[in-house]
Amino acid sequence: MSIIEISILILAVLALLSIILEEYTHINKAKTTLFFGCLSWVLLFVEAKRHQQTDEILHLLNENLLDISTLWLFLVSTMTFVAYLNARGLIGNMVGHIMPRQLTTRKLTLLLAVFALLLSMLCDNITATLVSLGVIQAFQLDNKERIKLSVLVVFAVNSGGVVLITGDVTTLMIFNAKHVSISDLLGLVLPTLCGVAVLAFSLCLRGNRPVVAEGNAQGFEPLDIIIAGLFFTTIIATMAFNILFDMPPVLVFLMGLSVMFMIGGVVNKYHSEVHLLEYVRQIQFDTLFFFLGILLVVGGLKEVGILDWVTGFYLSINPDISNYIVGVLSAILDNVPLTAALLKAEPELTNTQWLTLTYAVGVGGSLLLIGSAAGIIAMSRIKELTFISYGKYIPHLLVAYSAGFAMALQFI
Repeated sequence: MSIIEISILILAVLALLSIILEEYTHINKAKTTLFFGCLSWVLLFVEAKRHQQTDEILHLLNENLLDISTLWLFLVSTMTFVAYLNARGLIGNMVGHIMPRQLTTRKLTLLLAVFALLLSMLCDNITATLVSLGVIQAFQLDNKERIKLSVLVVFAVNSGGVVLITGDVTTLMIFNAKHVSISDLLGLVLPTLCGVAVLAFSLCLRGNRPVVAEGNAQGFEPLDIIIAGLFFTTIIATMAFNILFDMPPVLVFLMGLSVMFMIGGVVNKYHSEVHLLEYVRQIQFDTLFFFLGILLVVGGLKEVGILDWVTGFYLSINPDISNYIVGVLSAILDNVPLTAALLKAEPELTNTQWLTLTYAVGVGGSLLLIGSAAGIIAMSRIKELTFISYGKYIPHLLVAYSAGFAMALQFI
């Protein structure tokens, strides 16, 4: 290994440690990951200057920043909608109207598993996570119960996302490479249901007490109904336009956000207290900067060729085994560049093996809190959820992931 490869790898390890030890160092993970991510690229530019390759590394940085900015804009659009719905109490009211006012933690666990799984099949993982976490926050739960349900949401959302191309980026990547079809992906419904069911029932084994939704279910304001309708219309349009016109989801969501702001502009003329643009300020920008730092770190690993090691290992053993292992690795390394590296290697796989790979890279990231977008968002929204508290459920998650993977091997 060269000095630059060792240096980037060390920075990546330090970034991971800064996340793990956040509750002991009391240094915000967004700050540390952003620092190590930027430092990685600073070193890459210094090394590139020595070899007269500044133009090449600048091109690579621009590619990484383009991917990151697309994710940022999508997150800003989605989180602004959800910030408004949460601030207006709409999600809590919906829970109050749909779910019983009082139920047991066991019933809540099972209902939330089904809700998060189905929602993530219909919309992107980020939206499904934010909405599902809103359901958790609507109930009076202690810290342990809140953590347990958040773990379930992360796994269920990642599981449902692999079934449709609009749910998970890696699924879309494998689909665009023409290795699977939409009808093939529907075959993953049974494995995902199996995995989520195993996790949900394992979390139900201990403790079962009655819980009550906070606040009382109230009527909906007309503006709230309009914005909620616009939100779900935007989700449906995102799926439809992506399938029909290959339109990127971020464009559709930005369009939906612009309509939301236009509605706010009209309403503001008659109701001075309504400023929809103000809800952008309620977005937790720590989440966005954490994403930025993580993706810069992983981008650095990719550019120095460290992810190529993973590809070489994948091609050296039985694909059924390597698919399982790659899923576990996706909890440590971002699954998008990992999937991109595997697709670039063009391994010769059967249809079943491509589908098990799709399941693995989509669901395997759930094994660690930082292994998926759903986990990162959950960590930023649920203050009790930390790397350590999530890690206590790794045995449950590993069993659930393995059960779903085994089901995929057996029945696809």
